[in-house]
Amino acid sequence: MTPIKMEEKSKIFIFIDEEVKPIAELVSPVNFELDTSKLVDGKHTLKIISKDPTGKEGIRLIPFEVRNGPAIAIEGIKEGEVIDGIIPIMINAYGKGDSKNFLIIGSETPQSIPFWIFILLILFVAWALYFHITSSAIPLFK
Repeated sequence: MTPIKMEEKSKIFIFIDEEVKPIAELVSPVNFELDTSKLVDGKHTLKIISKDPTGKEGIRLIPFEVRNGPAIAIEGIKEGEVIDGIIPIMINAYGKGDSKNFLIIGSETPQSIPFWIFILLILFVAWALYFHITSSAIPLFK
């Protein structure tokens, strides 16, 4: 058995998904920046393999999701919803721009008015009519 020197450090191999070739081979400790702009949108796995100076390996898998492309907002249908007939669907897609410029045009998704607003409006109108009818029945002067 060979004695381990103090200056020997573990090697780190970083893989994305099922790639055979690592995207980086580093010596620990390390600070690493993952550039997701080269990855397609969707689910991915970051696989980190470390080898200590004796040859033992450790593996860590970190699942993550990339969303670099334009965001897509959909109103009118939800995942797993049971529907029938004609369904009006509104779709909006907008990009985030970059870290220096914010895209204001198209960055907000217009939405329909929630049904509870209509219920509150109906209740308020009903209360106003009730108040008007009941208060006008009382004579103010005798």
